[in-house]
Amino acid sequence: MSRIEERFRELRNEKRAAVIPYLTAGFPSLETSERIFRALAEAGSDIIEVGIPFSDPLADGPTIQRSSQIALSQGVTTRDVLDMIGRLRETLDTPLVVMTYYNLFYRYGLEKFAADAERAGVDGVIIPDLPPEEAGDWLKTASGKLDTIFLLAPTSTDDRIEKVALATRGFIYCVSLTGITGARDELSLVLPDFIWRVRSKTDKPLAVGFGISTPEQAKEVAEVADGVIIGSALINVINRGKTQKEQVDKAKGFVEEIRRALRS
Repeated sequence: MSRIEERFRELRNEKRAAVIPYLTAGFPSLETSERIFRALAEAGSDIIEVGIPFSDPLADGPTIQRSSQIALSQGVTTRDVLDMIGRLRETLDTPLVVMTYYNLFYRYGLEKFAADAERAGVDGVIIPDLPPEEAGDWLKTASGKLDTIFLLAPTSTDDRIEKVALATRGFIYCVSLTGITGARDELSLVLPDFIWRVRSKTDKPLAVGFGISTPEQAKEVAEVADGVIIGSALINVINRGKTQKEQVDKAKGFVEEIRRALRS
């Protein structure tokens, strides 16, 4: 059983949804993001998504796109991110999931990335532009080493849900709406029916992301899902900090708010 699967098993016993923050590594700087990742773990994050900056993040909205551009402008590389994860893993037990796009894996080398990621302490990967039908080479390489987490959208057909449920490990990433990432004022009205459709096909954990902005929305999502993923809203909070300490403290405080909401 992987670290991710073990965490969801613990959460089912606690009858609580997972808190899963996302942050682009290298934003606002590599050093600051490393401090923030540690703070997110201290705040009680159940799983942490570490974004590897990419020049053309098709699934991401302007907030995460800008964070990637800032990281890339400082020269942050895939190797830098894996080295940082290695340092985090020395003291953190929190499951760490890398999120980025397939071109980075391909250019890095599939076998080399899988080996380096495993060595660094990565538990899973999310590759938004890699559908299960085209993931054979990667799944063969990552098998037994890294959980590969696939995405589903409200528009996914029953056949698609079954394929993703069969291929994914760790959890299924359920996109709450059609479109790109970004904070939203309201949750999609189709979310409960969408989650029900996926649950009818699998017993694997379902985590919901895209558009979750507030503790109240997180609590609403937690009523139907096994995990709540928050990225753009966290980055917006970090942007309000004027110093490194303020940025770290604001990120930690935001995740603590989300945890309190899910426990209430």
